[in-house]
Formats: sequence, C-alpha cells, structure tokens
Amino acid sequence: KSVKEAPQPGKPYGPGPAAALSEGLKLAEELGFSIRNYDNQAGTVLLNDRPLKLDILAHLDVVGEGTGWNTPPYQAVLKDGMLFGRGTDDDKGPVVASLYAMLAVRETGIPLRYNTRLILGTNEESGFADLEYFFAREPHAEYTFSPDGSFPVINIEKGMYRPAFTGKFRTSPELPRICALNGGYRINVVPPEAWAVVEGISKKEAEAACKAAEQETGAAFAVSDEDGDRLRITAHGTGAHASRPQEGNNALTALLHLLCTMPMSESQGMCALRGLHDLFPHGDSAGKAAGIAMEEPKSGKLTLALSLLHYEPSGLTGRFDSRTPLCATEENCAAVMTERLSALGLSVSGQMERPHHTPEDSPFVQTLLRCYEACTGDKGKCLALGGGTYVHDVEGGVAFGGSMPGFQSNLHSANEHISIRDFMLSAKIYARAILALCQ
Repeated sequence: KSVKEAPQPGKPYGPGPAAALSEGLKLAEELGFSIRNYDNQAGTVLLNDRPLKLDILAHLDVVGEGTGWNTPPYQAVLKDGMLFGRGTDDDKGPVVASLYAMLAVRETGIPLRYNTRLILGTNEESGFADLEYFFAREPHAEYTFSPDGSFPVINIEKGMYRPAFTGKFRTSPELPRICALNGGYRINVVPPEAWAVVEGISKKEAEAACKAAEQETGAAFAVSDEDGDRLRITAHGTGAHASRPQEGNNALTALLHLLCTMPMSESQGMCALRGLHDLFPHGDSAGKAAGIAMEEPKSGKLTLALSLLHYEPSGLTGRFDSRTPLCATEENCAAVMTERLSALGLSVSGQMERPHHTPEDSPFVQTLLRCYEACTGDKGKCLALGGGTYVHDVEGGVAFGGSMPGFQSNLHSANEHISIRDFMLSAKIYARAILALCQ
C-alpha cells in the first residue's frame, strides 16, 4: 500500500512508498541492473554506462483504495487474462513493463551508443516533490517519456486550476439543519462516497427525499440513525479520475443535490451550501453553471469536479479540480471562479498551473509514433489529456502508454486492472523505443 502518509525518518512520504521503492530497486538489481536510491525520494535503474539519452519516468506511489473492490486492492489477482490491484495501471504495471523492455534490449546484445535511465518516483499522486528533489541533483536526459498515460502518444496535457475555498459562518440552532457533511478523499478523484448528518427531519421524510434524489442523480443513498434524533445520510456514487469526471458519478454533488431538496432552515452555512450546489450542480462536468465552460481544438474541453468538501455549522473547506485547455487564462477561469465563490462569502486561494505541450512534429514524438505503429500495426497519433501525467513539468517530454487505446483500466477507482496481453505489447513497444533512441 504505497499511499502517501505522514513522513518518518528516512521515509519522506511514509513507509508505503519507501517500501515500494525498495522492492522496485530490488527487482532491478536481481536482473543485473545498476541501481541507486535517492533518499527514498526516487530511485534509478541504468541500462548501461553510456552517455544518458533517454529517461523513462514512472512512479510507485498510488492513490488510496476507496470502496467497491471485488478483489483485495493491495494484492495482485490474475483473472481471465487481467491483473487486478491498485497500481496495476498507475504506475506499478508500467514500471515492470519498462524494466522488462530494458532487460530485453540488453539480452539482444545489440550495441548501444547511449544509456536509458528508468526513474522510479514516490510522490506523483501528491505533488511531484520527489522529482523536484531528484532533478535538483541529476540532469534531465535529452528525451523523456512516461508510461503514465495511454498509447499512442500524449503530447498535450491540460493545465489545472484546483483552488481551495473556505468560509466561516454564524451558527444557527434552528431546525431542520445540517450538522456535518464530508465528501471526497483526494483532490484528483471524483468522490465515490459522501455523508451528512442532519437534525430535525424524520427518517420517513429523509428516505422519501433520498428515493427521489436517486432517480434524479443515479446515486444510491442510505439513511441510518445517529445519536438523539439525528440521521446520517450516505451517498454512494462511482469514483473516477478527476481529469475524466464524466466517467464517474459524483457522490458529493449528488448529496448536495439531495440536501438542497430538503426543508432545511436558513442560515449562513446553508446559503453557502446552496450556492455551491448552484455552482457545481450534479452532472455538470464542464463548468457551465460556474461560467467557465470553454473548448480549444487541440486540447479539448475544460472539465471540472467538486472533489473535496468538509462542512459544519461554523464553517466549511473545499476544493474542486478543473483541467483547463490551452485557451484558459487567469481572466476567463480563475478570476471568474474567485468572483463567484467570493459572492458566497468564501475565501479562495490557489494558482492556475500551466498546460504542457510538446509539438507533434518533433523528431522524438515521431520516433515514438513509429515504434507504436511497428508493434501494433495501428496508425499512431497524438492525443490531448486532462493534465497531470508524471511528465507534465518536463520540457519536451510526453506520456507514452502504458494503456492501449480504448482500454478502461479503472485507474483511481475500484477494481483497477490491466490486460496481460496489452502489458506484454507495451513492453515490446518500449524495447523498440529504447533501441530507436539509443542504438
């Protein structure tokens, strides 16, 4: 379970990522490669001792398991040609495919002029601090690809706008009211579950409202008794990566939808929740209601997911995850959201992050496309992504695999998995790419 936790001595992101790095380097060393551990921030595996030409940038940390698994999330389970487990696609599986590719290249005996370096990171899911540490000590290679996306080649990654918003309110004892609300567990994951505790509403009334909301949102709701006359309402949706919010069913926005149909007493806090419901209505993953919907031909549409919210009568904190196309600016995106959230009495903090774009006609990109075509027989093309692969801040880098086009791996959701056939094919593509760039 290589999920980021509180740091420990010598383990900057907790014991899990450090253990995964140790195991990854051990596998590489057993195969005869030269390895190095950079203070449990990152590790490297070198193909040979020639001048460095290519970096393969991958990570061993993962997001939390969430709920809804049919297999143990941290145990690899092989079933019907698929390998299930957290990290099989993002990014532990691609790490092993890259390692197999390096081994295959070495065993061919084909002379190489240049070296390939596999970089194993441990903080991709929580901020890229590992790369900052590593590249402060080591130079970049001339070329970099990351198996942290999908084939053929992802050369455009959207920017991000993921601000935090907070508010403080005068508490009101008037009933009915919301005593607490909590939804989401990570900024880049569409919440699969959210819950609220309400007071002053009968169980029968709550269950009737839930039944109606289920029809309107597609989420499932459960009502249970809390202390006194309070009720806990839990919303169950479907998780998804925040760059593709349309693939999930946001339990948090479904819960807000439900609560705003119930006869709550008016208060500052309730007004803020109603305002958030208006800005982030259930099913709106394009930012239309918020006034920031936009589209650009190469990078596509803006996407938006309300992914974190914690509320109590005295205040709230929350964050949304927006992936912004090449046309997004401070004026047409950040300023609009700041104005609308401020109108609800909320303070906003956080900067826009720039998009990433490597030209399609670069020799590096064209070489990778030819390698993909040679191994698959399919036409290679460049793709735009909703931002956030491991290569996002590496100038001239691209994401290259490891998923095949159209394959749904459930990354960041329950039952993440890969196809063994695709896994072996990706290793062949990486081996060909190493030869093409380093021979």
